[in-house]
Amino acid sequence: MNAHCALDYRNPAEAGHPAFAPGAEQQWLMRYLPLVRRVVSQLSLQANQVLDREDMEQIGLMGLLESLRRYGTPDEQFAGFAVLRIRGAILDELRRQDWRPRQVRLQAHKVRDSIRELARRLGRTPGDKEILAHTGLDERGYQDYLQAESCEAIESLDALLGEGLENLVDGESALEARVLRERMLAQALAQLSERERLVLTLYYQHELSLKEIALVLEVSDARVCQLSKQALNKACRYLSERS
Repeated sequence: MNAHCALDYRNPAEAGHPAFAPGAEQQWLMRYLPLVRRVVSQLSLQANQVLDREDMEQIGLMGLLESLRRYGTPDEQFAGFAVLRIRGAILDELRRQDWRPRQVRLQAHKVRDSIRELARRLGRTPGDKEILAHTGLDERGYQDYLQAESCEAIESLDALLGEGLENLVDGESALEARVLRERMLAQALAQLSERERLVLTLYYQHELSLKEIALVLEVSDARVCQLSKQALNKACRYLSERS
């Protein structure tokens, strides 16, 4: 295990966090450990080429520990609060490790520019077969591109949601943070089409992975990546304009 993944089990009261009775913090960690595993499964598409599952779970556990120490004794609202922190911890580590190497990012930019040029020439959104013919990508390469694009969009929206919560002063309650997140998501979802809204609802509120969403909607992985990117970009634009 990497050194940066080591858990800090200092007394939370010493760090200004709500104190727990001896042994209670460990008991709460074990009780909410399934949240960590669920988030790790959901984020595997983004992270599995950079972090192995053990490291992802350890980083997620650190996010859960931070959630407990900031929130205090969990109630029915805690799980939603913790999930955002757990996912944020893993995404922060992905960004720190630059999960998409420079060469991969440059290739993605070239493909993106090529697709935009094709759309301008056609005067409409090109279909998958037209994109494959124009870019020279094979099916696998195109799916990899779409997955990378949707993952980048997910990171952007998570960052915006996280910034909205961090703008709360420390004195605000975790419940208010949870309410704010739900309100921000609801406002962003209201700007989307029914199908786009369903994709983000399944991802953020039902916590399905992109592959699971593809099965629910009975579409290809590539198609759900397209839908998620489209929905995420709209949501990001909406939240950015109001930040």
